[in-house]
Amino acid sequence: MVYYEHMLVLSWNSCYAGFMTDSILESISDGVFTVDADWRVSSFNKAAEKITGMKRVDAIGKLCHEVFRSNMCELECPLRRTMKTGKPIIDKKGYCISAEGERIPISVSTALLMDTNGQVAGGAETFRDLREIEDLKEKLHTKLQTRSGLETISSRSPAMLKILDLLPVVAESPSSVLLEGETGTGKELTARAIHELSLRKAGPFIALNCGALPDTLLESELFGYKKGAFTGAEKDKPGRFKLAENGTLFLDEIGDISPALQVKLLRVLQEKEYEALGSTVTEKAGARIICATNKDLKELVDKGTFRQDLFYRINVIRLSLPPLRHRKEDIPQLAEYFMQKYGKQMHKHPPVLSPEVYTAFYTYLWPGNIRELENVIERVVVLCTKNRVDTSTLPPEIVNPPAQANTKSHTSVDKSTGDMRSLKKQAERSLIVDALQKHGYHCSEAAHELGIDKATLYRKIKTYGIKLNRGKVDT
Repeated sequence: MVYYEHMLVLSWNSCYAGFMTDSILESISDGVFTVDADWRVSSFNKAAEKITGMKRVDAIGKLCHEVFRSNMCELECPLRRTMKTGKPIIDKKGYCISAEGERIPISVSTALLMDTNGQVAGGAETFRDLREIEDLKEKLHTKLQTRSGLETISSRSPAMLKILDLLPVVAESPSSVLLEGETGTGKELTARAIHELSLRKAGPFIALNCGALPDTLLESELFGYKKGAFTGAEKDKPGRFKLAENGTLFLDEIGDISPALQVKLLRVLQEKEYEALGSTVTEKAGARIICATNKDLKELVDKGTFRQDLFYRINVIRLSLPPLRHRKEDIPQLAEYFMQKYGKQMHKHPPVLSPEVYTAFYTYLWPGNIRELENVIERVVVLCTKNRVDTSTLPPEIVNPPAQANTKSHTSVDKSTGDMRSLKKQAERSLIVDALQKHGYHCSEAAHELGIDKATLYRKIKTYGIKLNRGKVDT
């Protein structure tokens, strides 16, 4: 690219008359075009035709922004900067829109064109198609995210970011972990992330919901049994501790197990050994234990329904996952993730959520948390027949949530109303930033997705202090 950039600093006459130069420009894979002093396209090579989808005969003589439709044209044109400062731009990233409307990621380099008197006669720009590279990067990124288990728990919430920062440190330790949080806050996903970030990632991750089984079944599921241990035990069956050997055993809803089974589980955690039902042979427990609960275990200890010694044993490292109502700044990111997920599953192009839908999302308290949001998005993808989702597709309890009980004074109500207004403003700012980032900071496209005109978008950008600086949003 640097070679091409120097090659293009040619005299004005040689740019048109040099047969060798023309041959080289036609043979390279990078798009190249030049403009005169009036910003009209004066040359356009074959690669430029291929990338932009515009024929040379149609491009010549047009203003460059009419041909090379890029997000950089609106915010800060690299070629204009070069023409102004005399300094070349090398490998500036952005995108252009092809004649077919396809958004193409590119890198751009610029140079001046000089006439025989050494005066600036125009400019030249080379641009490289980055679609293949971006596709490879996206595949690698998806692979790494899936492996780490972090694809849906990235966050902008300060409370959640603290937890995410701790996960690599927690993963390095062999100590037991207790994950607290309401139903649907992502406890199992967090447990999987800890496993994948640990030295045990090559081993199995085995999950068991303790609240879904009665005591007798739960014990056999945990420790396994030998043939003949009870009626129907026709062959040996390994338990979850055995299956999770050299890996991680995730015990969900640990607060639901009986006092009798708590004693047996405590022995495993203390002695690192257990016996299968019907066996006299003691086996070593080589799995790391991660427990999760949606209950207040300390309160259960105070009531006497959960053993204090077991609580201290599993509570070596405790992480409390915030509910979705306390991390509403993550709603756009989560919604977009689930839209893409279910769009792919159903072979549908995912529709765009309208600002009214996001307003309803921010107002709703999400008692089912992330799991509930996922279910709502799945419903939207199934039912929506248009390119844009309005509130008519949402469940009625989200559009018209029940009024919250007034257990406090009017002052509390006023404060709650103020907090909601503040939250809505934060949410709208976050929505605007997301739209700008999604469309490469092209304001026209971002405004179209948000369902507002460009002037309104600029006004909101100014109101919320979102600074457009060299094509980047300063958040």
